[in-house]
Amino acid sequence: MNVGIIGAGTMGIGIAQVAATNGCKVWVYDANAKQVETATVGLEKTLTKLVDKQKISAEKMTEILANISIATELKDFKDCELIIEAIIENKEIKTKVFTELENYVSESCVLSSNTSSISITSLGAELKKPERFIGIHFFNPAPLMPLVEVIPSLLTEKTLAEKIYNLMKEWGKTPVIAKDIPGFIVNRIARPYYGEGLRIVEENIATPEQVDDAMKTLGNFKMGPFELMDLIGVDVNFAVTTTVYKDYFYDPKYKPSLLQQRMSEAKLHGRKTGKGFYDYSEGAEKLVAQEDNALYQQIFLRIISMLINEAVEAKRLGVANDEDIELAMQKGVNYPKGLLSWGKEIGYAKISETLQNLYEEYQEERYRQSPLLRKMN
Repeated sequence: MNVGIIGAGTMGIGIAQVAATNGCKVWVYDANAKQVETATVGLEKTLTKLVDKQKISAEKMTEILANISIATELKDFKDCELIIEAIIENKEIKTKVFTELENYVSESCVLSSNTSSISITSLGAELKKPERFIGIHFFNPAPLMPLVEVIPSLLTEKTLAEKIYNLMKEWGKTPVIAKDIPGFIVNRIARPYYGEGLRIVEENIATPEQVDDAMKTLGNFKMGPFELMDLIGVDVNFAVTTTVYKDYFYDPKYKPSLLQQRMSEAKLHGRKTGKGFYDYSEGAEKLVAQEDNALYQQIFLRIISMLINEAVEAKRLGVANDEDIELAMQKGVNYPKGLLSWGKEIGYAKISETLQNLYEEYQEERYRQSPLLRKMN
């Protein structure tokens, strides 16, 4: 299969690696020509490390690199059967790229976006052939993270989602099919992990270190919300939250954090800038959380209740089936358990009570329960 990748950032080159590893001929294009060179050099280093660790053979590395070509203009995608766009999260820029692409590609070429939060329907609606447009959302780093969300729009041809689903399986991924709603499955359900953590810190209830420690020790999460935001990029996480909030017509449940906005403005973006909620500069003192068991219980129950409520609401709205909701959160963001089964384990009555107490304390719609939650057992 001939595959075109637009965008040679971490995500774009990662998807190119996945496709090339699975025998596809891949063309990578970036408006910044230097970025493609940098990305391919970086990929060669990554593959060399995999050879050194005996994860792949030297022959496989040669094959992967031979399968990747640099495209200097969008016209170079004329023979592609599938194109995946992985550029900046900006609807206008993405739309401009896709409308230009339609001038060069065949009628049967599938066009797709790796967007994490922009409506697939709104992107596809601008095209001459919106029925060939679909969302294919990989998670970072694409070669390692198994989950891929496949998102058909209201205008996507009916059988296309299944075809892409099967292709992702062939590529060794774990695909799930999601409705075209803001944030799809993972970025919608996961919002409270960051949002409630930020709220707890903004209110001086706990420090970022304590929130992270509570979620890791009591919830067995691999990373706390603040560590994860620093890894993703505080600015990127803020942008996704802002998009989801706006696209849900400013539903208070998804309201962004002022603290996160200030961090973004200060360019304290996390690991990539050397400083975020934690300091990653050489020799920086590692902050240790002051343990407090009662506080930790409060933090964990508050955040996990918000997450489970979102998963239940996604189930109610048919965002995906139960199995895909569980799979998405475990494979997309490494949650230790599926949230629906976790709710059953803690007790849905306990989750409902926690949210009711928060609602009564704050008098905010943010803490409203899914109508389905009280009926769950």
